[in-house]
Amino acid sequence: MLDRLQRFFIFPRFAVEKPRGRGGEVEGLVRLERGVGGGTVEAWVLPGRGASGGRPGPAVIFAHGNGELIDEWPDVLSWYVRHGVTVLLPEYRGYGRSGGRPSERAITEDFVHFHDELAGRVEVDGERIFFHGRSIGGGVVCSLARERPPRAMILQSTFTSLRRLMRRFLVPGFLVSDPFENLEVVKRLDVPVLVFHGEKDRLVPFAHGEELVEAARRGRLVVYPGVGHNDCPPDWAAFFGEVGRLLGEAGILG
Repeated sequence: MLDRLQRFFIFPRFAVEKPRGRGGEVEGLVRLERGVGGGTVEAWVLPGRGASGGRPGPAVIFAHGNGELIDEWPDVLSWYVRHGVTVLLPEYRGYGRSGGRPSERAITEDFVHFHDELAGRVEVDGERIFFHGRSIGGGVVCSLARERPPRAMILQSTFTSLRRLMRRFLVPGFLVSDPFENLEVVKRLDVPVLVFHGEKDRLVPFAHGEELVEAARRGRLVVYPGVGHNDCPPDWAAFFGEVGRLLGEAGILG
């Protein structure tokens, strides 16, 4: 019972409104599927502009927050597409049109599967795949990084450890089945790590972002004074300006 309550808090999938479409209105979208117990898990691919078999480009794997769906992100992430970056949006089990039950282990397995499928696409340069995660999605891409190291990492409003975060809500660490030990992953990665965090984040305190950057070998922190959790970033144009700087420094975008 306690395990189910913990998972509902972390992955409140039943509280997320069901999607009305199947992404058909998104230009160029390619749908991928993976069979799992309880149905299929889907992922969307948004091909980067100008990328092709003769000229493969970089790619980003994006993981959304726990109260969201992949359907909400193509417009926001269009900056990547316009700059030649192919976007992979895997859905979490039990969310949207995807079957199964979410857990750190199950979601990581799905992301590894879709990562490998992405890396095999002719328009993608497998040496230039990087990750971008928001909130719980930061934990997802850190778990993926244990299995498939990225070229760079972008963490947006992300915690150091879910066990540590849940203690704020009076949940003992031993009851947390999905620990998402992000700090331990970041310590081991020798790639650029860009962290965005609101100084007034009341869900994931700002100290988590600071500690992630301190632990990273090549970390940088973008601070948003007066900004909380769900309003981070306050300016997407400025956000992607910082992302573009990271990708240039990492040799992902020329």
